[in-house]
Amino acid sequence: MAQHQPIRKTPPPAGSEIPDKLYFRIGEVSKLCDLPAYVLRFWEGEFPSLKPHKGGTGQRLYRRRDVEMVLRIKSLLYDEGYTIPGARQIFKAELRHKEPQLTLGIDDAVAPAAPSKQLRKLQKELRDLHALLSKPVTRAAVHPIRAPRHAGGSRPATPKLFDIPQSGEGSD
Repeated sequence: MAQHQPIRKTPPPAGSEIPDKLYFRIGEVSKLCDLPAYVLRFWEGEFPSLKPHKGGTGQRLYRRRDVEMVLRIKSLLYDEGYTIPGARQIFKAELRHKEPQLTLGIDDAVAPAAPSKQLRKLQKELRDLHALLSKPVTRAAVHPIRAPRHAGGSRPATPKLFDIPQSGEGSD
């Protein structure tokens, strides 16, 4: 897949100062970013990571990171010349690079020094677990509540549901 490159090589102008507030209404974001409100609403549908909180009245409440993202989208689209799909791809690439890789919890310095006895024990436990999980699931036999209906009208005697057969074993 082709990489999207910016069309214009001019650096984006210095962004406006974002006031130190918890939430911004769409009108405030519109003024801060010098964009009409309908563009902000459109971008919400185009960029999944741009999700302002909607208050109890249904009004959009943008956080500081949302306003920063709007400014970044504006810069990519208007200053650097990216298309919306191209800007979306940039965000996906940035997200991939920012996500830290999960660690195993084993330091490289500790792993070679681990005694082979512990490693063998761990291997055995893993094999036992694998064997346990590989066994097919056996289901308990399901007993019908009613006996099947017979065409002749006469029914065979049906055992009661909770009758336990009496045997000579275990009765002392």
